[in-house]
Amino acid sequence: MKIPYVIVTDSCSDLTLEQVKEMNLDVIPLSVEIEGNVYKHYPDERQLKVNDFYDMLRDKKVAKTSLINVGEFLEFFEQKLNDGQDILYIAFSSALSGSYQSSVIARTELLEKYPDRKIVIVDSRSASMGQGLLIWYAYQKAKEGLSIDEVGKWLEENKLNIIHLFTVDDLGTLKRGGRLSGTQALLGSLLKVKPVLHVTDEGKLVPIKKARGRKSSLQTLVDVMKEKITNAKDQTIFISHGDDLSDAEYTARLIQEQIGVKEVKFGIIGPVIGAHSGPKTIAVFFVGNQR
Repeated sequence: MKIPYVIVTDSCSDLTLEQVKEMNLDVIPLSVEIEGNVYKHYPDERQLKVNDFYDMLRDKKVAKTSLINVGEFLEFFEQKLNDGQDILYIAFSSALSGSYQSSVIARTELLEKYPDRKIVIVDSRSASMGQGLLIWYAYQKAKEGLSIDEVGKWLEENKLNIIHLFTVDDLGTLKRGGRLSGTQALLGSLLKVKPVLHVTDEGKLVPIKKARGRKSSLQTLVDVMKEKITNAKDQTIFISHGDDLSDAEYTARLIQEQIGVKEVKFGIIGPVIGAHSGPKTIAVFFVGNQR
């Protein structure tokens, strides 16, 4: 059925172009700056190929990210409102970006001008394909015939059940991005320590475990997933990666052997998230009991 409102997100959801088209999503791009050049991240990679971005990181280039400002939201939202469409915007975690707050300011201004329209904004408290998985569920609910307000309410009630588990391979990226001290990065690299992180209820990325070596870190992801996942055999889960599909597929095999889920969908971590997580990051997203 045709959904009577538009679902909008931003490029931090890291959904593939195929998924964006399948769900008929509108995606607002965030930006990344590398050596003075600014690139907007679109699902079709029109300004920067994601593989090229990771090659730059491997060459030790530093990437800086930018939020979506109020003016960009005003322009994007108003196009939809002018077309007579209501908007459901599912935003990148407010704990990781000011984009959500920019969208709220834009909504306040636009609803004075378009009082008969609706702009429902949900702070996903999520990142990468965790945000993407929440959007995927929103799309399923919208297809079932839920109104824009009903989907917004469902998202608010269920968003903290989207579990994010990451393991980061390149501690140098965290160091260059200011997320890790030089000493911590050096010691971690020498000891081959791979941190395992999750996203909190507030939407912040924090470490929860450490593993020695790559394969151990991927098994640790699966071990934590075993503790947290609910109704595994009925679930579609998402796995995203920092330009390392082979280890993403290896992680999926571990999950199917040790847990068993209905379906696994893969995606690549885009430049905005990847600027902080680095090459070879592996992230797993699913519905669970608590973050």
